[in-house]
Amino acid sequence: MSDKKWIMGPMRIPFLIVSPACVLVGIGTAAWSPSSVSIVEILLVLIGAVAAHISVNAFNEYYDFKTGLDFRTRRTPFSGGSGTLPERPDASRSALAIAWISFSITALVGIIFVIVRGPLLLPVGFLGLILLVVYTLWLTRNPILCLVAPGLGFGILMVMGSHFALTGQYSWTSFIASLVPFFLVSNLLLINQFPDVEADKTVGRRHYPIVIGRAKSAWIYVTFLLLVFIVMMLGVLIDLLPPLSLLGLVGLLLAIPTMIGVVRNAENIEKLIPFLSLNVLMTILTPILFGVGILLS
Repeated sequence: MSDKKWIMGPMRIPFLIVSPACVLVGIGTAAWSPSSVSIVEILLVLIGAVAAHISVNAFNEYYDFKTGLDFRTRRTPFSGGSGTLPERPDASRSALAIAWISFSITALVGIIFVIVRGPLLLPVGFLGLILLVVYTLWLTRNPILCLVAPGLGFGILMVMGSHFALTGQYSWTSFIASLVPFFLVSNLLLINQFPDVEADKTVGRRHYPIVIGRAKSAWIYVTFLLLVFIVMMLGVLIDLLPPLSLLGLVGLLLAIPTMIGVVRNAENIEKLIPFLSLNVLMTILTPILFGVGILLS
C-alpha cells in the first residue's frame, strides 16, 4: 500500500463531497438573508465542515479497526469502511492523529467565528464537536440516536451553524432548509448499515436494521426520503424558502426508483448495492440543487 493511500484512506476522500453539498444549503440561506456574505468566510466555513467530515471518518476507521469490526465486515463500495487499516495495521495511530488534527481544525474555525459573530454559535459548535467523537463509540449503540445523529451533524448543525457563521444570526429559513440534508444524510447512513447487520451485531451496535430488521428499516428510509421533498414544498408554501429552491425536487427522479429498489431488495444485498450507489448520488445532488435554487433567488 502506498504512503498516500494509508494517509488518504481513513479520510474517505470520495465521500467528502457530502459536506460541501450540505454547507451549500447554509450558504444559500445566508445569501438569501438581508446580511452580506463574505467569500473569505464562506471558504473558512467550508474548511471547517470538510475537516469535521474527515474527523468523523477517521475516528470511525480507527475505532472499527480497534474493535475488530473491520475484520468481520463485508465491504461494499459504500459501506464497511475503506479497508485501509486491516491492510496496514501500523497506520492506526496515523488514522487517530488525522482524526484529532482535523477535529482541531474544525474547533479552531469555530473559535474564529465565535470571536467574529458571538457566543450564540457555541451550543451548535460544542454539540457538533461532541458528535464527531462519540458517534462510533456510543451513539451507534442506540437505534434512535444512531438514526438521527448523522442528519443532526450534517443537516441541522452544519446548515444552521454555517448560516450563523456567515450572518451572525439564526433563522427559521435556515432551520427548515437544514431538514433537507438532515433526512438525506440520516438515510445515507441508515441504508449503508444494511450490508453490515451481521458484523455490527458482534461489536454491540444496535441500529434499526439490527433491531427491527432490514425490511422494516426500508420503510423508515422511504418515510425520511419523502419528508425531504415535503419539507421543500412546505418551506415554499409558508414563505420561508424561495420558490426556486424547488429545484431540489429534481432529486425525485432519483428518489422514486431508489425507494422502490430499497423496499424490494432490502434483504438481498447483492441486488441492493446499485441502489446504495443511486442513494449516494441523490444525497449529493439534491442539496446542491436545493442550495443553488436558494442562492439564485
